Amino acid sequence: MDGNGRWAKAKGKPRVKGHEKGAEVVRDITTFCSNHDEIETLTLYAFSTENWKRPKLEVDFLMKLLNRYLKNELKTYQANNVKFETIGNLEPFSKKLKDTIIKTKEATKNNSKLTQILALNYGAQDEIIRAINNLCKDKKVVTKESLEKALDTPYNSIDLLIRTSGEKRLSNFLLWQVAYAEFAFTKTLWPDFTPQELEKIIQDYKNRERKFGAV
Repeated sequence: MDGNGRWAKAKGKPRVKGHEKGAEVVRDITTFCSNHDEIETLTLYAFSTENWKRPKLEVDFLMKLLNRYLKNELKTYQANNVKFETIGNLEPFSKKLKDTIIKTKEATKNNSKLTQILALNYGAQDEIIRAINNLCKDKKVVTKESLEKALDTPYNSIDLLIRTSGEKRLSNFLLWQVAYAEFAFTKTLWPDFTPQELEKIIQDYKNRERKFGAV
């Protein structure tokens, strides 16, 4: 979900305003996906393991924004039958934020129309290393199957990965799971991303031929 800072700068606003607008777009896209018959899971890269390197004031704001977002969006989750989950290492977060995350998961655990997953303090390299360490700790042989079960995600692969704002790199996101994913890149900054553009990307994806390594 790239482009919050650039969106704010272009409008002469502080970066935090871009993050606030970006959170509103998350609601719009989640609601759209929950009403789309072909979408089961929406994974959003909200905060990476590298984002801690940002200025402390911005990181502190993002933590407060996330806490406020989850509390405010519970009604949206329930109204649209959305189950909330996370991937990533939540340990560094404050007790207050972790409690909010746990309460939101518990409140939405029986929802079944869409699973929205927020990647929080997530990095794919960190995910894979943690998975391997856990397998070794349990003295399990590392195989494709055992590793996939040890990963954070409830799925082993994804169909479509979308990156906004014109960037064309993975940035440590779902490296294992995107092995045969289709990619879509758009120059649209995340705060300007709409359900209409998402639908166009989905239609383009549906017209692609996926071979999964076959001729």
